[in-house]
Amino acid sequence: MNIALIAHDNKKKLLVNFAIAYKHILERHSLFATGTTGKLIMEATGLKIERMMSGPLGGDQQIGAKIASNEMDLIIFLRDPLTAQPHEPDVQALLRLSDVHAIPIATNIATAELLIKALERGDMHWREIIKQSKAHNNKD
Repeated sequence: MNIALIAHDNKKKLLVNFAIAYKHILERHSLFATGTTGKLIMEATGLKIERMMSGPLGGDQQIGAKIASNEMDLIIFLRDPLTAQPHEPDVQALLRLSDVHAIPIATNIATAELLIKALERGDMHWREIIKQSKAHNNKD
């Protein structure tokens, strides 16, 4: 599975701690992250992460492009709802793309916990079926 890890500044430490706690699950998947978040997680866990640009510099849009091209299966995006974000339109576009393409997205730690446990149980296997179906339909 391709998993995106994103966090606003005030949530980066929480996401790093999440990645430490669930390293045994995350290391079995392909990980992507926006710039600083990816760097912090890699330093704390040693996980291999493909880093995009920083969110405000286009990283959110890079993740969005992967969603639109059916290359993302799960997103953990710990948002800070109490701080205004200068790139809020990019954030909203990412959320909209996740909804359009039915990509599970966690925007808080409680939902992130539920999704990571579902991933561990194999409940996300349906994404593989969807990807195969869309790949087959795109050949026609």
